[in-house]
Amino acid sequence: MRMWLRVRRVEKSLSQAQVAKEANISQTHYSNIEAGDRTPSASVAKKIAATLDFTDWYRLLEDPQNAR
Repeated sequence: MRMWLRVRRVEKSLSQAQVAKEANISQTHYSNIEAGDRTPSASVAKKIAATLDFTDWYRLLEDPQNAR
């Protein structure tokens, strides 16, 4: 699970649906990314990072089991 991603989203007071809309993906796809079940493409990772205001978008490409 990418708990750090969930924490960041909650800190920004955004729902999964809101982040998904900004990233132009489905809420289900975003949920799977946050849960660590899916890895986004680089372009989607960049959109999520921009929406949640963090610069290290490449963290989303890492294996969630090995994430910090």
